[in-house]
Amino acid sequence: MPYAAVAFVKIVDRFNYLVGRFMMYGIFVLMAILMWSTLSKQIFVVPAFWTLEVAQFVLVAYYLVGGAYSIQLGSNVRMDLFYGNWTARRKSLIDSITVLFLIFFLAVLLYGGIDSTLYSIQYQERSPSLWRPVMWPIKAIMSTGIFLMLLQSISELIKDIAKLRGVTI
Repeated sequence: MPYAAVAFVKIVDRFNYLVGRFMMYGIFVLMAILMWSTLSKQIFVVPAFWTLEVAQFVLVAYYLVGGAYSIQLGSNVRMDLFYGNWTARRKSLIDSITVLFLIFFLAVLLYGGIDSTLYSIQYQERSPSLWRPVMWPIKAIMSTGIFLMLLQSISELIKDIAKLRGVTI
């Protein structure tokens, strides 16, 4: 395998590993926000209007930014009816074909995400809720998560091609 491809895989895998491990703790941030929401309604009798929306934003960030780590671990859903009985070479061949569909999907999604983020910045788009936060920060985080998943998918494609050649990265 070319040195650039191996370097790309190692850099992307390492970066997404670190980001994914960091994002694992996002669940505690989400729990704290929801706990505050509950306490503010029950104890202080004044609901915090921002908690539901911030919890949704944190969940989106947790899910999308951690998506690349999920791809890296192979914890995505597969139809294992035939796949489990295949040889490692055949799995790599099928994975290298199907990941192309994922790359295409993520590229289209990223294009739309960046376009939506730029629109949101240009027009200072706000949520239609009572709190009315600006939307561009969460849209930028979503686009970043999609970009990281796209990079990880390309990394997985390179690793599958290497396996087909008999090389392990």
